[in-house]
Amino acid sequence: MSKTGIDPHLALAAGAAARASESSRQNALLKAGALQNAILNSASFSIIATDEHGIIQLFNIGAERMLGYSAAEVVNRIRPSDIHDPQEVKARAEALSLELDTPIAPGFEALAFKASREIEDSYELTYIRKDGSRFPAMVSITALRDADRIIGYLLIGADNSARKLAESKLNQALAVAEEANRAKSDFLSGMSHELRTPLNAILGFTQLIESGSPSPTVAQKRNLDQILKAGWYLLELINEILDLALIESGQLTVSREPVSLLEVTQECRAMVESQAHHRGVTMTFAPLPDPCFINADRTRIKQVLINLLFNAVKYNRPGGMIAVEYALCDPESIRISVRDTGTGLTPEQLAQLFQPFNRLGREGGKEEGTGIGLVVTKRLVEIMGGRIGVDSTVGVGSVFWVEVGVAMAPKLVFPAEEAGAPPRVTPDSRLRTVLYVEDNPANLELVEQLIARRTDLRLLMAADGETGVEFARAYLPELILMDISLPGIGGIEAMQILRADPSTAHIPIIALSANAVPRDIAKGLKAGFFNYLTKPIKVNQFMDALDAALAVSHKASAVTDEPRKDQA
Repeated sequence: MSKTGIDPHLALAAGAAARASESSRQNALLKAGALQNAILNSASFSIIATDEHGIIQLFNIGAERMLGYSAAEVVNRIRPSDIHDPQEVKARAEALSLELDTPIAPGFEALAFKASREIEDSYELTYIRKDGSRFPAMVSITALRDADRIIGYLLIGADNSARKLAESKLNQALAVAEEANRAKSDFLSGMSHELRTPLNAILGFTQLIESGSPSPTVAQKRNLDQILKAGWYLLELINEILDLALIESGQLTVSREPVSLLEVTQECRAMVESQAHHRGVTMTFAPLPDPCFINADRTRIKQVLINLLFNAVKYNRPGGMIAVEYALCDPESIRISVRDTGTGLTPEQLAQLFQPFNRLGREGGKEEGTGIGLVVTKRLVEIMGGRIGVDSTVGVGSVFWVEVGVAMAPKLVFPAEEAGAPPRVTPDSRLRTVLYVEDNPANLELVEQLIARRTDLRLLMAADGETGVEFARAYLPELILMDISLPGIGGIEAMQILRADPSTAHIPIIALSANAVPRDIAKGLKAGFFNYLTKPIKVNQFMDALDAALAVSHKASAVTDEPRKDQA
């Protein structure tokens, strides 16, 4: 006897008896034909069994209901592939042939191929009813085996019409939503243009009056200041709403590439420090001991940091401090923190921080704002693959931080045969001008080094789209290299402006961008770029592209010069 008082031999005997009883019940179930009857009488699923040659041997009630045939009409007469769409069966055979590198004949062989090799298989095909109508079905197929020999196949199918209809409705709804998004973006873009045009006149003429002669009176000066303040605020609101609309509609693209963190923070500091000084706020920037590059869009990361710095100035206390700090989170990312000594935020305010048009109860305060800036900032950081957050203590201040990926310093990609190769010189010894429009100093330096290898070329550089257009019109270069993501107008817009100008329309423009996905390249070429090169720069590819574009430029210049010779 055991400690529990139960004889272990009796327990073992009871277990064996239970198992024997269960096995007996299973055998009885099978012998009674309950399972077979349930399968044959199932109206929800089509169940078709074939012999080893694929000829139908069993056609249950569900198959009769779905397909309109009686069992007598198909058993020993046809194969399942005879009631499938023949084009789909053929396509499946071709796909399997490519996938498995094995010739597969269309027909039932294509349907049963994987199952015959004990590979679980299910697929979607179109069934054809007896009356010729069609419906989509999900079908799973299993090989039936007796020892090592296949004796047939079992196909279990379900009508997939309801799911297909739901998918179709969903796709239609998504298409409608996408069209609405496009319409909204087009509307906002158009409205932005319509609002900017009169606003430009308001701000321009107000500044003329303010700086004109005779000087405005004190009262007039006060009124002009109010007009300018409201005008600049309205312009900020227009810009932020347009940015948010583009982001929400998925139309805002970023060009992520290695960006010098030191250069970006120095530029941001230069833009914000005068306002901080005016308010008595001291700014300090932690040193960056080693050259540090981040994987970001240069224009957008500047927009992010400037927004955080301006907020730190705006909501700081008089005589307060701002500290910009850096910390490696891991070998692949760095955290940039903007610490202020403002009033801080309550937990309730933190929970509402990134909501559009929510100014956290500061609507009646002296500081103006749109309530959109931080929302745009958050979206931009996330589009660039980063994270943003905030830590805050009431009465102490806040720390807004951004985490972005670390990148290797930009470099040229030299093929082995390129090392030590002499500079390329074309037979035409005339010095030709190449204009490079790019806001990233590291990229400018790289291209400058490349162009220096060509004794037949000289390089002009512009740091934004507007300046690039002005330089192109003033200097009429033989070739323009254009970054896509630029401050102000983007590369595509700048290219379109030059294409519309008769004096610059003939100049080949090569896109040089970190936007390297196929749709970006296709979009750039469709927009009108002569060529589209992706970063990092490959030297041979770059030089070949220059030669091809310069050859076209030379022919275009010869054509445009002909009328002048005739007139002479």
